[in-house]
Amino acid sequence: MDNFNFLNFSPIEVAPRLLGCILLRIDGQRRLSGMIVETEAYDQTDVASHSYRGETPRTKVMFGTAGSAYVYFTYGMHYCLNVVTSPVGYGAAVLIRAVEPIEGKKYMFENRNIKMGYQLTNGPAKLCQAFKIDNKFNGHNLSKAPLQLIIKPPVHKNNIIHSSRIGISQGEDLQWRFYLRDNLYVSRP
Repeated sequence: MDNFNFLNFSPIEVAPRLLGCILLRIDGQRRLSGMIVETEAYDQTDVASHSYRGETPRTKVMFGTAGSAYVYFTYGMHYCLNVVTSPVGYGAAVLIRAVEPIEGKKYMFENRNIKMGYQLTNGPAKLCQAFKIDNKFNGHNLSKAPLQLIIKPPVHKNNIIHSSRIGISQGEDLQWRFYLRDNLYVSRP
């Protein structure tokens, strides 16, 4: 995890830095990859964060090693992928909201049971379904296969938009959502 050192910082710093990085999923002989185009920061001081009320069996991973996957199940039907950030003992993560497919698009469409369109990976549950990410990856070290985060050079700040987060009822005023300007795979421009 040496090149993951930047993940030891606050999720507000890490979230925009993850834009442009690659998510790679090896599924048997299939390679599924996508460039991260949208993220949201969550931290233990934030009422919208799962870690707000402290460490629980569900949130234990969020308080663990930066660069681990925090995968949770929501609405009784969807998985969401987060990258754990900050030093051990501090509950923080960055939600991966959307990716732009690079490799394995055909398989992603099959996994989602759709035929075409930007709706393929333009939301956290959609990308998890497309990449076949579920709770077995909770706590997974993202520097290792079969689910990896590949670090790329930072995106220039002029290409990053920040806004309030989506789909939460508390803390919605915080400008902790980051996305690539003019990208078609962003969940909501």
